[in-house]
Amino acid sequence: MVIHRPRYLKKLIDKKDNGLIKVITGIRRCGKSFLLTELYHAYLNSIGVDDLFIIELALDETKNARYRNPFELDTYIRDKIVDKDHVYYVFLDEIQSSEKVPNPYVPHGGAPVTFVDTLLGLMKIKNVDLYVTGSNSRMLSSEVLTEFRGRGDEIRVSPLSFSEYCSAYEGDRRDAWTEYFTYGGMPLVLSQKTHESRSKYLKDLFESTYIKDVLDHNDIRNDKDILDDLLDVVASSVGSLTNPARIANTFGSSKKISVNSTTIDAYLGYFIDAFIIDRAKRYDIKGRKYIGSPLKYYYTDVGLRNARLNFRQTEENHIMENIIFNELITRGFDVDVGIVEYNHIDNNNKKIRSQLEIDFIANSGNQRYYIQSALTVSDEEKRRHETSSLYRVADSFKKIIVVKDKMIPWYDEKGILYIGIEQFLLEESAIDL
Repeated sequence: MVIHRPRYLKKLIDKKDNGLIKVITGIRRCGKSFLLTELYHAYLNSIGVDDLFIIELALDETKNARYRNPFELDTYIRDKIVDKDHVYYVFLDEIQSSEKVPNPYVPHGGAPVTFVDTLLGLMKIKNVDLYVTGSNSRMLSSEVLTEFRGRGDEIRVSPLSFSEYCSAYEGDRRDAWTEYFTYGGMPLVLSQKTHESRSKYLKDLFESTYIKDVLDHNDIRNDKDILDDLLDVVASSVGSLTNPARIANTFGSSKKISVNSTTIDAYLGYFIDAFIIDRAKRYDIKGRKYIGSPLKYYYTDVGLRNARLNFRQTEENHIMENIIFNELITRGFDVDVGIVEYNHIDNNNKKIRSQLEIDFIANSGNQRYYIQSALTVSDEEKRRHETSSLYRVADSFKKIIVVKDKMIPWYDEKGILYIGIEQFLLEESAIDL
């Protein structure tokens, strides 16, 4: 099954021959290698690039173990660059499999030679265009990019968006939302046909890949159970404000485990670095400043989130909010939680200051959107609840309420757009209706 990823393919095409090392990052098993070695390779062929000028090497394969030595890797690639009149496109998959080796020319304590030295040398060859992917316990994708010290150009890949999922979905189209909402967008989920096989696949990803990577990479010896529990706590509180101190209290009260907030904060950071979860900060719209803790945490893939909880807690409101957050990130927005402060008089005739929340502020350049996620606005009370914060934002940026119900998009008397979730996800231009 070929799943097309037009958004990411366009990014690669736009960055082609830009003189930088293209670094493809993202959670493991989200399709980074397929994007590069299948989709982008096919694109290059389509514009006339012969396979002679595409050098591919998967360093995690045993047959290529020799080239995990940076010197051998350098020699292998340079030996293939024989025609100075053609550009060579070099794809190195799982680059972190490369080893550090002693520098034979500096035998007394010199710095070891790594793949970074190899790639920085290769990028100086005028007719070479370099692309790498990398993510495992020894070097997570975010760190691969850091290694290049500004010489890398990142393409962040996410699990399948709903639009991508639907493009490859083979069942009744009316069931696509329910299955995506339940099992998420990891590409291989689409090839699993039963709940049991999908559940096992997603749970195995945690046990055999994600948790193992975090443990190994951060040299954690005795806290696997805490990591497991922390993933479950975050899964249960998706879309809710929290912070490391509150989570530490949860461990103490409900699990009878003593763990300090500093440790919780560090472990959350490890999960973010591994692209398992993401977070949104709170932003005071009127004060134009960020507010510290608490934050909101979201899973990079809702199927992984649901698998953590054995598919028990599948509340549509929280999962829908998580999906919208992921979609906005995928579209390239910087996403915050909006806070609107206002003064009012309480029942005792006392003046008090209160806060209302806007689910998302999505920023990209000079564009900004205020977005609420709501299962329904079918009655006046619910609609008033969802609009109260939006009505108090005085600027002219667009305000949107995304609802689960299918509907023809419409505007209310204050200019707020109401749109159904599937149209919002399937039509990128719908945000500007």
